Amino acid sequence: MPDPTPQFGTAEYAGVPGTELCQFCHQQIGIRYYRINSAMACPGCAERAQFELPKDSHSRYLRGLMFGIGAAALGLILYATFEIVTGWIIGYVSLAVGYIVGKGIKLGSRGAGGRKYQITAVVLTYAAVSLAAVPVFISYARSHRNLQNQQQVQQQQTSSESAQAQPSSPAPQSSTRPRMSFAEALLRLGLIGLASPFFYLAENPVGGLIGLVILAVGIRIAWRLCAGTEMEIYGPFENAAKAAFSS
Repeated sequence: MPDPTPQFGTAEYAGVPGTELCQFCHQQIGIRYYRINSAMACPGCAERAQFELPKDSHSRYLRGLMFGIGAAALGLILYATFEIVTGWIIGYVSLAVGYIVGKGIKLGSRGAGGRKYQITAVVLTYAAVSLAAVPVFISYARSHRNLQNQQQVQQQQTSSESAQAQPSSPAPQSSTRPRMSFAEALLRLGLIGLASPFFYLAENPVGGLIGLVILAVGIRIAWRLCAGTEMEIYGPFENAAKAAFSS
C-alpha cells in the first residue's frame, strides 16, 4: 500500500488545469493552494511543512555553538592523538574534523542552519585542525627534553670523573632569564598553533599546500552540513479553475 505520509523532500508534477493534485499527499487541490519551493501543495501539507521547518533562534544558535565547540575539541584531540601516536602528518584527518564539527553544530541547533552557523563551522574547523599542532609540539618538546636530560646526565658523569684528576675551578654563573607567565605562554602557543598550517607551508611547500587544500575541503564539508533549509513556502494562491467551477 502507498505511504500516505507527505514526503517534503520530493515532488511529482502533473497538471491538467482544474484537476491538479497536491504533489505530497496526492489529494486534489481545492480553491486554495500553496507552493513548497516549486511544487503545488494543499493547505494541510503546507501547514505540516511549515511546522517541520526548523525555526532559527538565539537559543538554537547558542546550543549549536556549544555543541560545535565540543565537537571541535573532539576533532582536535583526534587529530593530535593520531599524529602523536603514529608520527605521521596526514591532512586527511581534516575531513573527519570538518564532518564532526558540522554534525555537532547541526545536532545542537536541532536542524537549524544558515550563514552564521556556516561561518561558525568554518572558524571551529580551522581552529581545531590548526591548534592540534600545539599538543603535538608539546609532546615532541617533552620527548626532546627527556633525551637532552639523559645526555646531560651522561656528560655530568664524564665531567665529574675528569674533574677528580684536575684542580677544581670556579663554576660558571648561570644567567637567569625572565620567566614567561602561564597566560603569556598559552597565548603564544595559541597564536603559533593558528598559524601552524602556514608555517608548515613555508617549511615544506608541497606538503603544506596539499595540507591546506585538504583543510579547505574539510571546511567545505562543515560549511555544507550547516547550510540552512532549502524549503520555501509561498501562498496561499487561488485556484482559478476551481473557483470558476464552484461559482
